Amino acid sequence: MDFTLGEEQQELASTVAALLDKRADSAAVRAAMSSELGYDGDLWRTLCEQIGVAALMVPEDHDGVGASLFETALVLEELGRSLAPTPLLASTLAAAALLLHGSAEQQSDLLPRIAAGALATVVLEPPLVLEPAAEIVLVPRGGGLEVCAERPEARPALDPTLRLGHLAVGAAPSQPLLDIAAALATALQLGCARRGLDMTVAYTQERVQFGRPIGSFQALKHRMADLLVLLEMTRSASWAATGAASSYLLSPTDERAATLHERATVAKAYCSDALDRIASETIQLHGGIAITWEHDAQLVFKRAHALGQLFGQAHEHRSRIPL
Repeated sequence: MDFTLGEEQQELASTVAALLDKRADSAAVRAAMSSELGYDGDLWRTLCEQIGVAALMVPEDHDGVGASLFETALVLEELGRSLAPTPLLASTLAAAALLLHGSAEQQSDLLPRIAAGALATVVLEPPLVLEPAAEIVLVPRGGGLEVCAERPEARPALDPTLRLGHLAVGAAPSQPLLDIAAALATALQLGCARRGLDMTVAYTQERVQFGRPIGSFQALKHRMADLLVLLEMTRSASWAATGAASSYLLSPTDERAATLHERATVAKAYCSDALDRIASETIQLHGGIAITWEHDAQLVFKRAHALGQLFGQAHEHRSRIPL
């Protein structure tokens, strides 16, 4: 499998990264997560209107860009790196549900709205639901989708950059849709792992002890080298899973469903464990400052634990790996 990004994919990732560097620094992220919306509405509009992130995987005949789910995963990776709260994960899963299980009428009505930036969500783990303020709430039932008129009740989350809600409805999502959700979650995990390692390496180059930067000590070099190995393995697992999800969404065959299930299951198990390790080492190598509210290391730690629970824990996915 060739994991080399194409020129347009590299340009997309770098454009999103540059925007987030300008508009989603630590102060902006904290302001967004404590706002009434729970995210930066102006940033979300810019991402949708100038880059078209919500429209990437929506077909052109539904006012989308007509790219693939893999391009959306690249955007989620950059959002994971910045820790910026946005509704992209929930809206993408709602769009995927519509493409797989929605009627022609639902697709023509809802997909253009999602592509334009309307908040949407799909119930995958009832009663848990992402984005309780979504204006479009989809419930998978009987092989199709129902639009739910009931609004989810907002609930507090371990990770203050995620917005969770409670909706007591029966839902029966298909296995491929659950696998797509797990695969996309690993994209956020990959970005978060990058953030944790980058900030740790930078800190060890600045923190001086015994007259020299602590990053020059061999024992710490070895620990960070081990984290880099975990990060690169996380990248491979996540890209394999999101690539399989993209292929299945374009052509949903039984063979591609089996490939998607295997790769998403392996990726969610591995990426969850790897991010837990990287986040823990981020705390340890920063020392006491990492557990203060003012430092972003605590956000990495909370994001790691929250994503480790979302769409199945690591041990649950390991038990599902086909033998």
